[in-house]
Amino acid sequence: MHTGHPRAVILLLAVFALALSPGTALGQSSGWTAPRTADGHPDLQGVWGNNAVTPLERPESLGDRATLTDEELSRVQTTAEELFALDAGDAAFGDQFFNTALTAPETFTSSDGGTGNYNQFWLVERDFDNRTSLIVDPPNGRLPELTPEAEQAAEAARAGRGQPAAWTDDRGLSERCITFGLPNLLAGYNSYYHILQTADHVVIEQELIHTTRIIPLDGRPHIEGDIDQWHGDSVGRWDGDTLVVETRNFSPKSNFRGSSDGLQLVERFTRVGPDDMRYEFTVNDPKVWKAPWTAMLEWKRTEDAIFEYACHEGNIGMAGILSGARADEAKAAAAGSR
Repeated sequence: MHTGHPRAVILLLAVFALALSPGTALGQSSGWTAPRTADGHPDLQGVWGNNAVTPLERPESLGDRATLTDEELSRVQTTAEELFALDAGDAAFGDQFFNTALTAPETFTSSDGGTGNYNQFWLVERDFDNRTSLIVDPPNGRLPELTPEAEQAAEAARAGRGQPAAWTDDRGLSERCITFGLPNLLAGYNSYYHILQTADHVVIEQELIHTTRIIPLDGRPHIEGDIDQWHGDSVGRWDGDTLVVETRNFSPKSNFRGSSDGLQLVERFTRVGPDDMRYEFTVNDPKVWKAPWTAMLEWKRTEDAIFEYACHEGNIGMAGILSGARADEAKAAAAGSR
């Protein structure tokens, strides 16, 4: 299996367990004004981390509750500390961290395909707050219903999982070191972003598979509609102190949570404190979801560096997957000829 560079635990991160409403927790710090660049816009530059435990969708067991109580959050945090100690324990990726800690099982097995290949040492400490979902619209904190066509495609994808791969194209995009998708929602694992900006461009470098987006701010239109790209075509503009980035022209192979080439993404970046960035995005893909949906994440400024994500260089797992599939096929053929 290929891996990114492990992030050393250098600073002891403070854990926030304040039962604030989402608006308060992510609102602008009182009396604080964002620093400005020479052209007068808010300075978004620096390295920002997405390490929050909040899951994309609200667990069904929480109903319509947008926040946890102080006591509930403390219990989730304590359970997480017991299950996912930094020097031991199977690794919990993305939403699995919160959802597992919420249900408080006695044991835990990773979702990365088994146990023993990743432990929690490879992941950073996670940031706690009392929100129960990143999704803020719909208000129930869950994804809208899929269209019938998208549901059929999802069923076909589920049926195909675990089947032997004839070639690399049968494996996922992240496994092939192409992309983790846009927007990337994998928190806690190489989940850092380096932002640079000029008067007419902003650059967002993602640590995961070292994806870099160069986004013009000069008012140019989108490229022609028949030109598709893995991460689409992005153009940006300022809406007051918020950077708005609109992206379309996604490749039909991009597949953000089952999205189509009709995906339109609107991202909003707003500094709300010295070390806080509110990152909000709206997904609109009528071919897949029956309604648009919006999620809001809190990014934290960090002094940590962006590490190289040596994906292809260490991707010996792909050769093993293919050779293993051929070996299984040969074994089955030999058994059938007896």
